Amino acid sequence: MAKQKKQQRESLIVASKVKAYIRDKKMMTASDCLDAINDRLYQILDCAIARAKANKRATVRPQDI
Repeated sequence: MAKQKKQQRESLIVASKVKAYIRDKKMMTASDCLDAINDRLYQILDCAIARAKANKRATVRPQDI
């Protein structure tokens, strides 16, 4: 079965800030690292939104994350 092409989503991170943070820790950033961070952030936000909805709220709160 062929792999489906992953849908490109808008970036929610500031790439230069992420790279600078990693560089400050004396590490380098892989070319696909920013995409993975962005994907994980979407997962975190989707879970937080689902939790807020399950609690019948329209506001995502820190405890949802």
